[in-house]
Amino acid sequence: QVQLVESGGGLVQAGGSLRLSCAASGSGFSNYAMGWFRQAPGKEREFVAAITWSGRITHYADSVQGRFTISRDNAKNTVYLQMNSLKPEDTAVYYCAADRVLRRDDKYEYWGQGTQVTVSS
Repeated sequence: QVQLVESGGGLVQAGGSLRLSCAASGSGFSNYAMGWFRQAPGKEREFVAAITWSGRITHYADSVQGRFTISRDNAKNTVYLQMNSLKPEDTAVYYCAADRVLRRDDKYEYWGQGTQVTVSS
């Protein structure tokens, strides 16, 4: 069982940066691939980024490639999402998720409660 808690969301102007954190508790964090997803009002949840348990392989959605960076610190049981050059269309609730398989779909086993990111124009 893995529990996930996101933090670091907030209000930022377009062009600004935020770093989201996702703290995991429970056993075996380093065995899980981690993903970030987001859901904007009236839209379906969408994939943002994912990282393998080792951190060696990362995947990004085209819409965030080059602007967002996913990383993890297994010693701290934490995964991060550094978001730069933010745009108003990045406004959404951001969720982290854990699964034993690196994936881009939303079939992750464990999910956090989400953190709101709002980008003003």
